[in-house]
Amino acid sequence: MKEKVQKAIEIIRPNLQADGGDVELVDVSPDGIVKVKLTGACHGCPMAQMTLKAGIEKVIKAQVPEIKEVVAV
Repeated sequence: MKEKVQKAIEIIRPNLQADGGDVELVDVSPDGIVKVKLTGACHGCPMAQMTLKAGIEKVIKAQVPEIKEVVAV
């Protein structure tokens, strides 16, 4: 499942990098929780939570339906 999540992240990564940010996959738990680390311009950005939920989580869930939630660590 971790490989599927990484592939989904690769889909959204160019959009984040275009704004000077990025995302790293930290962990995928057996119960479907994905932990990511926002880096670059995304780290500390006031819009980071919206990017996480409306962008990253949406793409990951679309590609890997068994994922329940994406959280930043």
